[in-house]
Amino acid sequence: MATINKIAILGGGNMGLAFARGLVKSGKFKPEQITLTRRMLRNVEAIQAEGFPATRDNAEAIVGADAIVLAVLPQQVNNVLDDIKNTVDVSSQFVISLISGVTSSDIKGYLNAKIPVVIAMPNTAIAIQQSMTCLAATNNDKKYIDISTELFNTVGETVTIDEGQMTAATALCACGVAFFLRSIRAASQGGTEIGFHSHDALKMAVQVARGAAELLHQHNSHPEDEIDKVTSPKGCTIAGLNEMEHQGFSSAMIKGIILANDKAGTLYKN
Repeated sequence: MATINKIAILGGGNMGLAFARGLVKSGKFKPEQITLTRRMLRNVEAIQAEGFPATRDNAEAIVGADAIVLAVLPQQVNNVLDDIKNTVDVSSQFVISLISGVTSSDIKGYLNAKIPVVIAMPNTAIAIQQSMTCLAATNNDKKYIDISTELFNTVGETVTIDEGQMTAATALCACGVAFFLRSIRAASQGGTEIGFHSHDALKMAVQVARGAAELLHQHNSHPEDEIDKVTSPKGCTIAGLNEMEHQGFSSAMIKGIILANDKAGTLYKN
């Protein structure tokens, strides 16, 4: 990728390291092109064991980087920005923030109003190139959306949204991985209760979930269209679906996403 040759990921935790691994898995980057930071020495050493340059020094990590990726917790971001504000080069670098609740204005306020900033919300499936990543930038930084889209398309799919929708993207896309995983776990537990060994039930549930998602992806169809193909009059599928709805299945998912959205909006306090 000619536009980005070196990346600094400040925060080599679950998301930051997943991003690095996904970029390498894509074949577009080599580990030596991606520097990560962690606060604990043992974590730095673990990252280095995977072939990535790693350091505890955020200012050191961004030297020579084209893109600076912020991948720390919301309560840590101010300290990280303080670390790099005297080192960042606004003429040759831009920032990609993966942090819930932190706006481009927050970042520009700490660093420099002229620093280009893209807000991105991926999920942990980025490690296997299956992330759904939402991207946003203000008018002056729109050209960096194209660069970021090219970058994140190597590790999944992307959609460009308004920055004001980023909190909602956190709830649906980032938190959403956990919501769907919990539904798969519930399906596997149901399978165990009706007679399958747990490992077989989980394997079945995972493949059924994968197949259901792929039907929508390949057919570009609505879930109800595919559901109609499975349900028959007085059949077992419609009986099961109706019982789930009586127990609040859809309502619980919707309420969970709404609550996650409300919570995501309060994670960062400037």
